[in-house]
Amino acid sequence: MTEKQSKSALQKNSSDKAKANADKQRRFRERQKEAGKKLVRGYVSPEAKACYDEIREKTGWTDSEAMSNAMRLMYASYKCGQIKLLTEWLRKNNR
Repeated sequence: MTEKQSKSALQKNSSDKAKANADKQRRFRERQKEAGKKLVRGYVSPEAKACYDEIREKTGWTDSEAMSNAMRLMYASYKCGQIKLLTEWLRKNNR
């Protein structure tokens, strides 16, 4: 094989992989939509989306602020050993 032919074969192989990956991602997004999930920063259930919307309405936070504060809350709960307490509150309040 000449150098030109091997470069051509390599380019074709990488474009085939990219197309296969794009198709796989498209199928994943379609399955999530069919399951009733919506993309926020990841696919979430309708119940989680309702909680997310409620938090945004009550606080007036932007998407990035809500995500940042959620991560801070989870980290603080973890560091203080309160994950179980937080989880119980969420369950008790149907969240």
